[in-house]
Amino acid sequence: MAKRKEENLSFLENAKRPRQEELEDFDKDGDEDECTLSFTNGTSTLTAAEVGIIESIQLRNFMCHSMLGPFKFGSNVNFVVGNNGSGKSAVLTALIVGLGGKAVATNRGSSLKGFVKAGQNSADISITLRNRGDDAYRANVYGNSIVVQQHISMDGSRSYKLKSEKGAIVSTKKEELIAILDHFNIQVDNPVSVLTQEMSKQFLQSKNEGDKYKFFMKATQLEQMKEDYSYIMETKERTKDQINQGEERLTELKRQCLEKEERFQNIAGLSTMKTNLEYLKHEMAWAVVNEIEKQLNAIRDNIKIGEERAAKLDRKMEEQQVRLNDAEKRYKDIQDKLEKISEETNARAPECMALKADVTAKTRAYNEAEVLYNRSLNEYKALKKDDEQLCKRIEELKRSTDQSLEPERLERQKKICWLKEKVKALQDEENSAYQEIEQFQYAIEKYKAEHVRIKREDIDVKHALNYNQRQLKELKDSKTDRLKRFGSHVPALLEAIDDAYRRGRFTHKPIGPLGACIHLRDPELALAIESCLKGLLQAYCCHNHADERVLQALMKRFYPPGSSRPQIIVSEFRNEMYDVRHRAAYHPEFPTVLTALEIDNAVVANSLIDMRSIETVLLIKSNSVARAVMQSQKPPKNCREAFTADGDQVFAGRYYSSEITRPKFLSRDVDSEISDLENEIENKKSQIANLEQHLSALEKDIKHNEDFLKRCQLHYKELKMKIRKSSSEIRELENIEEHQSVDIATLEDEAEENKIKMKMVEKNMEHQKENMENLKSLKIEAEKKYDSIKLKINQLSELADPLKDELNLADSEVDSQKRGRQHYEDKQKEHLDTLNKKRRELEMKEKELEEKMSQARQICPERIEVKKSASILDKEINRLRLKIQAEHASHGDREEIMKQYQEARETYLDLDNKVRTLRRFIKLLEEIMTHRYKTYQQFRRCLTLRCKLYFDNLLSQRAYCGKMNFDHKKETLTISVQPGEGNKASFNDMRALSGGERSFSTVCFILSLWSIAESPFRCLDEFDVYMDMVNRRIAMDMILKMADSQRFRQFILLTPQSMSSLPSSKLIRILRMSDPERGQSILPFRPVTQEEDDNPS
Repeated sequence: MAKRKEENLSFLENAKRPRQEELEDFDKDGDEDECTLSFTNGTSTLTAAEVGIIESIQLRNFMCHSMLGPFKFGSNVNFVVGNNGSGKSAVLTALIVGLGGKAVATNRGSSLKGFVKAGQNSADISITLRNRGDDAYRANVYGNSIVVQQHISMDGSRSYKLKSEKGAIVSTKKEELIAILDHFNIQVDNPVSVLTQEMSKQFLQSKNEGDKYKFFMKATQLEQMKEDYSYIMETKERTKDQINQGEERLTELKRQCLEKEERFQNIAGLSTMKTNLEYLKHEMAWAVVNEIEKQLNAIRDNIKIGEERAAKLDRKMEEQQVRLNDAEKRYKDIQDKLEKISEETNARAPECMALKADVTAKTRAYNEAEVLYNRSLNEYKALKKDDEQLCKRIEELKRSTDQSLEPERLERQKKICWLKEKVKALQDEENSAYQEIEQFQYAIEKYKAEHVRIKREDIDVKHALNYNQRQLKELKDSKTDRLKRFGSHVPALLEAIDDAYRRGRFTHKPIGPLGACIHLRDPELALAIESCLKGLLQAYCCHNHADERVLQALMKRFYPPGSSRPQIIVSEFRNEMYDVRHRAAYHPEFPTVLTALEIDNAVVANSLIDMRSIETVLLIKSNSVARAVMQSQKPPKNCREAFTADGDQVFAGRYYSSEITRPKFLSRDVDSEISDLENEIENKKSQIANLEQHLSALEKDIKHNEDFLKRCQLHYKELKMKIRKSSSEIRELENIEEHQSVDIATLEDEAEENKIKMKMVEKNMEHQKENMENLKSLKIEAEKKYDSIKLKINQLSELADPLKDELNLADSEVDSQKRGRQHYEDKQKEHLDTLNKKRRELEMKEKELEEKMSQARQICPERIEVKKSASILDKEINRLRLKIQAEHASHGDREEIMKQYQEARETYLDLDNKVRTLRRFIKLLEEIMTHRYKTYQQFRRCLTLRCKLYFDNLLSQRAYCGKMNFDHKKETLTISVQPGEGNKASFNDMRALSGGERSFSTVCFILSLWSIAESPFRCLDEFDVYMDMVNRRIAMDMILKMADSQRFRQFILLTPQSMSSLPSSKLIRILRMSDPERGQSILPFRPVTQEEDDNPS
């Protein structure tokens, strides 16, 4: 993203139109009397700034400018000059915003989105800071410069990119920018560092002297120190509140201590305690009776609920039987439909083959009839032409009296014989060409059919390759985490389940995936077990539906909408596995799925038994043996189906081949699986390469044969034309007779005979055309019949595929319903056993109640209403007995009370010590703060005096007088300036000054603040806008003099003046901005000279 932005900036910079931009040198012929300060190299021993100064700024879509910059600043004095609208203030605003300042600090807007140019989506600011020398910030990371890039969006949000000198992104966090600014002591919101024209006007023209004082405090950072002291004082007051709370707690602890002491001194009498003990015993006797009665009521309620549940289970068993009958009927119906479709498909196959042969024969007959018709048509056209020529000849002979010579006739006869021999040779060549055309057409059809078959095979192999590559990736991921075999999200999902369980969201922690909870006894049976369990390997078990809802919510976070989620099985968790010995399949040689697995968790085993009846499925490695066991003889008892090592499913009456070739979840040797899969992938790639090579060869053969076919067809047409031309020439020669021997009567007879032939040929053509039309209709009818029977066969095949899937689903449904019925039968049996136990328990409790009531009447004849439980009463009796015994022993009880009293006293003394310590801390803090506040006042006084001295000194350079009165109690600052002789004039408020005098005073005040504050650079906006030439020159001299004495700092001054009168110096750089042309949106900057670019200091 950063790269694209840089490219965009570069593109805009290169695309801008050339404009006349000037970076002027100072006027070397300036008036030396007016400029008393001369800048020359070597006038100061101070070196150029190494850290914190601004090397360049570049803007894009900022405020009303599409592109500004890049501006390359010098290390000391920089003047940015230009008329209003040229972008000077935009540069200063971008400096504040680009270094993290708020929009309100610029006085140009209240929100960052206001700085984005109208019609644009975002704005970009790029600022380069110098980072050299010993004080460089992370020089090994950033290098000699730090590039701060800020991107401002239309919604007012902004993002940062901090880059090194080489353009590498180091950080995008604002905290890093703040650390850089703190390291360089850059404060963009400090008016000493950046003073806008609006801020200058505000503090000089403000009627409120408190605002000026706040300005001074903020510029010298005294305001920050004052706020820190205020925060410490607030902390002190909070500590005092804690002390007051501790004193209140002390009062409470003292009261408790006195109570313990009083309890120690006052012990109750023994007689009262003994009376209470007897009454408690009476209550205890009837409390036991009450509890047994409550237990009886609870047992009766449980028996009632159990009887209702037994009736409910009976209803469910009946409903399950109905569903089982429906499932078996549905299975039988689908099986009958499938068998009917299979029989119908087999019955239609011979008819389809016969119709295909019939279509081929009728197509050939139609083509032959069409050839005969075309031949007759050509013959008819030739006869017609002969007839026209004969008629013409007869007319010519009748008109002509000339006679030809005999040699000419002999010559014509000789030529006719030669032409007839030529026609015969051409006809033989025509027949040969026709046979070649048929051969090429047959070869092309054969190659195209082969191409379609190979193309389909290539697509299938590519699909298989993609599947193998995905499986290989999953296997490689599972090497580090076996759980990833069951899905890439499974480890994260299990962590979420653990976290939810720790928070108490689950009654019982869900178990899964089930495939991760089982282990194979025989690795060779992995594919067979996967084919049997299928999706259950990825399933999860929940104790109840509430846990299922929580798990579903967790799964939504990891499985996107529309994707398949693992199955969730809801069944009550039991610690013991089902006893399936009475319904499990058994074979002396082959295990069931249940016995082939090691399952440590009973919940997993029970779920697989409920959902798949794994105790009834045999595993037989050999396909032939599996067929023999399940189909050649009666299947073993309770055995429903069997699976082979290849994953094939074998029933008593049918056999289904597996589409899976290798195990995905249960394989132990992952490396071997990966190696086999990689070999298979290589084989697939090799197979694809061979197929594509074969396809390419077929395409070449097809093209070559098509080229040969075109040439043969062209040759065939040429032969036709030659035969037609030679025949015509023969007829012309035969029709020519010499005038001397011509017998007009003979020619007329020949013409009549020719007409008879034409009629015969025409009649033959009509017969052939009728025959051709009949053959065409027969061909079309045969094709329709063939297409119809073929469509029916395809429809039957399409119907059979979903029926097979439905048959498998129906078979699974039958098995599921049988398991459901068995489940409810087991539940009912278990529930009836529990119900009988409850009934026996009720009889025992009734007998126990009679015994307890008899015992209670012996202790207390009249029944007492008791509100406390027997356990509470037992505790009270024991406590009272112990108290009585302690009173008898006398000392034991007093020692316990004494112990409690000592503990209360120690707690009181400990808290009292802590309160005293805090009081001493507060006292010490007050002393430290008093001392530091005095130091703060001294520091403030020094800064105030320095500011006054600098201000007076700067004013005196133009014979001005001025006063700065600081009132730190009222927090006010009064500035008075008097131009001219100070002894002859009174001091006036700065608002009474002219614009130039006020601006000059502003410069003096700013320079005085510059002298007492630290910052790597100072920015001043239009400092001389209201000055006359004299004030401007004096102010300029003062600024340049200070800059010369502080070459380790950078000065950036914005002014609408030309600055052409300044002296020439390499320490001064002028960046002149021209007014933007109409429609111009890019304002470029370039250095004054190449020398200044190479030596910015």
